[in-house]
Amino acid sequence: MAMRRTVEKTAATGFDPDAGDFGVYPAGKKPPASADQSSGQNSEQNMKEFKVAVIPGDGIGPEIIESAVAVTREAARKFDIKLVDASVPAAAQAVDQGLPPLPDHTLKLCRESNAILCGPFGDPRWDNAPPAERPERAKLQLRKIFDLFANLRPVKPVPALLEASPLRRQLIEGVDILIVRELTGGLYFGEPRGYFSDDKGRYGVNTMKYHAWEVERIGKVAFEAALLRRKRVHSADKANALEVMQLWRETVSKVHTEQYKQVDLKHIFIDNCCMQLVSEPLQFDVIVSGNMFGDILSDIGAEITGSLGMLPSASLGAGTPLFEPVHGSAPDIAGQNKANPLAMILTASMMFTHAARRPDIGNAIDAAVARALDKGYRTRDIATGASGEKLVGTREMGEAVLKELS
Repeated sequence: MAMRRTVEKTAATGFDPDAGDFGVYPAGKKPPASADQSSGQNSEQNMKEFKVAVIPGDGIGPEIIESAVAVTREAARKFDIKLVDASVPAAAQAVDQGLPPLPDHTLKLCRESNAILCGPFGDPRWDNAPPAERPERAKLQLRKIFDLFANLRPVKPVPALLEASPLRRQLIEGVDILIVRELTGGLYFGEPRGYFSDDKGRYGVNTMKYHAWEVERIGKVAFEAALLRRKRVHSADKANALEVMQLWRETVSKVHTEQYKQVDLKHIFIDNCCMQLVSEPLQFDVIVSGNMFGDILSDIGAEITGSLGMLPSASLGAGTPLFEPVHGSAPDIAGQNKANPLAMILTASMMFTHAARRPDIGNAIDAAVARALDKGYRTRDIATGASGEKLVGTREMGEAVLKELS
């Protein structure tokens, strides 16, 4: 995949006035400035070419990234933009080559790129390794190094797949949710952490920690996104049990009162939010939460769409933005041409919208996915057995989208 596609028009020409973005921002709207910061190379004025660092990942990663890269290259060709992509290893793929989980040359390419298109990380061979030694922590390193504090996870069922969801059609038809997950703090990064021993034996420690400024900046991302949508924010916390979540609630309320009174803010406990997501999802517009809670909520949101194989995400912040599907590496089906590549392809759509600042290209990819699904193409995770469905593998599904895009 380390190939060049070079055309004479710059990738960053601004926003199409009629463009949206896979359920994140409606027509004519722009991603919130607070969540759309990236390296200086990404400015519209300075970008000479759109450079993408492609990290295939583990398990099914190489298979689904192949489809996504093919769609990315076709989109660049069709819209006459200059694209340069190169493939580099990380996580278990790197370890298998005798490299650290995040090799120096991989990090260097990511620093020099305008976007990182990343497959899933994870390999069961390291499931029992200490957390700090697991290869998939390379992704946490990337998030931390580039300060990618805002993770956007749209939950918008595709009409053709409403019957694939375990929830009743009348519950999910019209659902359009944006989960805004804080990504660089909280339980996954707090110190102290690790294994210890005392007179009662061995124990493990993780620390949930948030500074007010961390909550303020993710709160602003959520409120700015809500201003461009339906002006509703649910802030999910556990303030009834955790002091850190009491600080979260106080800080979100302060940001709302001081800057975003035009947005309707509701605080909701995380356990109730999980229940409400599956019992009354239409009430939600934007949901903002901490790192671990957002991880849980987005997996629940994936079931609304019918499969984890349909959920993309964008991680934005101070450095090179990272785009990845929400699902895991599914090693049990790796190499069998069974994986659903659509989340990875829709992730490429978000990459064009947020990193290349071309939501018109993102819209075109989304539309190609929708048309392929309308024609009945299904991987097994989204197949219902209904008349007219065409059960296909990873490659065939990617080719169906590519045909619709072309």
